[in-house]
Amino acid sequence: MTNNYHVEVGFYQMYHHGEHIGGDVFLSKRMPEENRVLCVLSDGMGSGVKANVLATLTATLALNLSMEHKDAQRIAEIIMKALPVCSERKISYSTYTIVDVSGDADTVSILEYDNPQTIVMRSYRVLEPNWEKVKFENTTADQRFQDLNMATFTPQLEDRIIFCSDGVTQSGLGKGLVTGWGRNNLREEVRNIITDNHSISASELAEKIVKKAAANDLHVPKDDISCAVIYFREPRRTMICSGPPLNPEKDIHFAEKLRSFSGRKIVSGATTTEIISRELRRTVVDEPVVDHTLPPMSKMDGIDLVTEGVLTLSKVIHLLNNVITPNYQFGRGPADQMCQLLLDSDEIHILVGTKINADNIDLSQPVEVEIRKNVIQRVAKVLMDKYMKVVYMEFM
Repeated sequence: MTNNYHVEVGFYQMYHHGEHIGGDVFLSKRMPEENRVLCVLSDGMGSGVKANVLATLTATLALNLSMEHKDAQRIAEIIMKALPVCSERKISYSTYTIVDVSGDADTVSILEYDNPQTIVMRSYRVLEPNWEKVKFENTTADQRFQDLNMATFTPQLEDRIIFCSDGVTQSGLGKGLVTGWGRNNLREEVRNIITDNHSISASELAEKIVKKAAANDLHVPKDDISCAVIYFREPRRTMICSGPPLNPEKDIHFAEKLRSFSGRKIVSGATTTEIISRELRRTVVDEPVVDHTLPPMSKMDGIDLVTEGVLTLSKVIHLLNNVITPNYQFGRGPADQMCQLLLDSDEIHILVGTKINADNIDLSQPVEVEIRKNVIQRVAKVLMDKYMKVVYMEFM
């Protein structure tokens, strides 16, 4: 986002006891070209495969229609027509919440159908946006169209949006809580968690809420329990500087861009390291070999990581694409260290020198070790596509 905040998205879920597939479905998409983030949480009626199919249909429709900038009425009408109706309760077989964060318009829009009402926290206090019923023209007396609500507000730094399935608010029902946990108790729990840890991440907050709800059910969930959190916080930034500039007269500007960058800094490539060291008058100290498949790292004052170029970046691509999982333990090698810095960042700024470096053209190396520019572009692609990072590239 170009605003003074980063939109962090987190989600956590537990299945109905005895089920191996969730009836709640969460989808999110970051669209840098529109400076926009979309999130959808859908709850299929019941649990298991049938609920999952209905929730997946609903969430996919909601996400795609929102991406196309359909208005609330049109989104609701299309989803309602696509979903079967419960013959007894006269409601759709799937509920949903859509949260649309538009950075350009500096607006959050929330559209809800029959899910627990979304909670908005402004630092430690609850913010109550103006909720209103979505009005329809030329509709039947379908009760479902009476249960659609919408709210908009302007986000600020340290705002949090918490939305969940009714497995959270109804947890504990019949197990010590007469009417279930409820929205008010959930709000107080969120407030207490944030008070204890003001910088808690979106994923950690979602996890704590779900685990508390499961505890209300005595750790035998009687429904799918799902929670999503959106957190507006200061962005974490990292710059990668790799390759010599096409024009040697630009070396000083190249080095100055790195020096003045506000965030963590990575220098990748022997020639690049020499340029930065020379222009910024900083000493480079070699470190012992840690990963025997790669050249060793170095140290330079003011730089968080100094590595070799093409080989290390190629291994970074392999790790990001094929190896790293949510529970992955990062090693001490240069590729692992670079991956950890990148994945801990929200915005990655890549400064690429475009001069061809003859040292990188080695016919004895595997075919997949490409020249620097192509490797860098592949790094950027996997960070954006798989890890939803915001990536900026500049060529010199």
